[in-house]
Amino acid sequence: MMSAPETNRLDRPVDLAVDRHLGPDYADLTLVEYGSYACPYCRDANDEIANLRDRFGDRLRYVFRQLPITTNDLARRAAEIAETAPDLDAFWRAHVTLMTRSATLTEEDLRAVASDLGTAGDDESSIAARARGRARVEADIASARASGVRVTPTFFINGRRYDGPWDETSLAEAMLGSLGHRVHSAAVDFARWAPSTGLLLLLMSILAVLLVSSPLGPGFTAFWASPLGIELAETRVRMSLLHWVNDGLLTIFFLLVGLEIKREFTVGRLANLRAAVFPIAAALGGMVVPALLYALLIPSGPWSSGWGVPMATDTAFAIALVVMLGRRVPVELRVFLTAASIVDDIGAIVVVALFYSGDLQWSYLGGAALVTLLLWLLNRAGVYRAMPYGLLGIALWDFIHAGGLHATLAGVVLALFIPTRPPPNLAALTAQANAILVAETRRGSDVLHHGPSEPALRALDAIHDRLESPADRILRAIEPWSSYLVLPVFALANAGVAISTAVFAGREALLGAIGLGLIVGKPLGFLVFPALAVWLRMAIKPAGYSWRQLLGAGALAGVGFTMSLFIAGQAFPVADDFAAAKIVVFAASIVSAIIGVAILWRPRGRGGNAVDAEVTAAEHTAVGEPAPARASAR
Repeated sequence: MMSAPETNRLDRPVDLAVDRHLGPDYADLTLVEYGSYACPYCRDANDEIANLRDRFGDRLRYVFRQLPITTNDLARRAAEIAETAPDLDAFWRAHVTLMTRSATLTEEDLRAVASDLGTAGDDESSIAARARGRARVEADIASARASGVRVTPTFFINGRRYDGPWDETSLAEAMLGSLGHRVHSAAVDFARWAPSTGLLLLLMSILAVLLVSSPLGPGFTAFWASPLGIELAETRVRMSLLHWVNDGLLTIFFLLVGLEIKREFTVGRLANLRAAVFPIAAALGGMVVPALLYALLIPSGPWSSGWGVPMATDTAFAIALVVMLGRRVPVELRVFLTAASIVDDIGAIVVVALFYSGDLQWSYLGGAALVTLLLWLLNRAGVYRAMPYGLLGIALWDFIHAGGLHATLAGVVLALFIPTRPPPNLAALTAQANAILVAETRRGSDVLHHGPSEPALRALDAIHDRLESPADRILRAIEPWSSYLVLPVFALANAGVAISTAVFAGREALLGAIGLGLIVGKPLGFLVFPALAVWLRMAIKPAGYSWRQLLGAGALAGVGFTMSLFIAGQAFPVADDFAAAKIVVFAASIVSAIIGVAILWRPRGRGGNAVDAEVTAAEHTAVGEPAPARASAR
């Protein structure tokens, strides 16, 4: 599971011939601010910038770019007037006037600055200056959008967005590059890099294989077999470290999956059933066809239960590969693959629950049902605190584990009952928070008063809590833990295998069934089932990608890895069988990735677009909808 990548770099490099700047050309620190003259926070930050310039001297170059706030009619006009300045000295005089002349921006401020710049008249030079000002403001606004700027002020330090507090001390620490700031920046950059999760999984898997194949292998394997128990009163849970990872730690991943499934079916890509049919059909095909291929190749016996291994898709690797292909892959295809992966996750959860659980203990499952009822009651009662759900989730995990079902299912069940909330009234909450902050600011000079009062802090906490639903808050909180701790530890614990041809002896059918399921069954299912849904007039293929690109996405879905290893661990209790399955999952995933990248490497040409336009028009006509207008030939 992974979120969409976020821009945090300056889209337009600083150009001293164009940008409004202060400081020498040779300065080693560049601070870029996107701000507005009508923004009170930008006015406050103006004093901090002055202090920083005094502190750093010629080491600092400061650049101001316009991003007028849209809720103030004067903001855009002020920005355009300032940008009519013919040179830097005139601009900075106008800038300081607009930032400091009065408590809030007024018409009088604008008239004073326009008069000082001599661009208030209707003569030819004034009209030309105002046109240049509008163009400069438009360019700054476009740059802000491309750089991911959402609020004012937003700062960039040497081209990288700074997301911390903008008081003088915090900005100075960031510019000086303290160890803590450098570590934090590196971690944030890595996390925001879309392929980071897949790369980390790959590195952990390679490390596991190297350790198992080295002289440290026996000790490494014995470490994961070490027992670890928890005992509380009469309750005792004792498992190996490997089982704690697979049954306990992986529950966090399943909780994340459950929350994302819930989001997709409520407000996401699968909320509209008609739009969801196409990726749902692809995901079903990507599960059914590999399972059928496996069943056809494997006779009844100890390996027959392994049909779930080639069904699963590793979302992290598949999406990482798509992102690394960049603009060669249409955005619509990324959306399709993400939606199909969600449905694939649902299928994997159902398969694990129904076919890879132990002997059922109905008394414990009855306890799990009672806890589930309590979760439902909490949800219906509108309890929006996470703590009660967390405590009941621990009890649910224990009951499900003792009841014989796979304990990770507790994460999915818990996710279904963690509540969402109606969207917040942002205008009302913003006004309330602003009123609290203004009142506290006025009290700042009171005797024996050094900070916000406790009632004000509690009120601000309540406003913050209302901005997100519990489900969204938990999803945001656990996603980094799942991506950068749970899954890498899972890969380290499960991916280790000594590469040896000896495990292949007598297991050729097993290797072929898993390999063909992932390499051939996945893309075949991704192509045939959606085509069948279109032919039956149940779905429409989006025009944003071709059938060839859909086949490439299906090949990438053949990267099984995490979930395939997880199911293989449940399906093959014999160590050598599991080792053989791991090796073929690795090999098939690599082959699938290569095939998928090769198919998607060549972008759609004009001919492909024309063919797709004809197919799409036919699909629209088949379901009784008007076809989109066709562009005239040139």
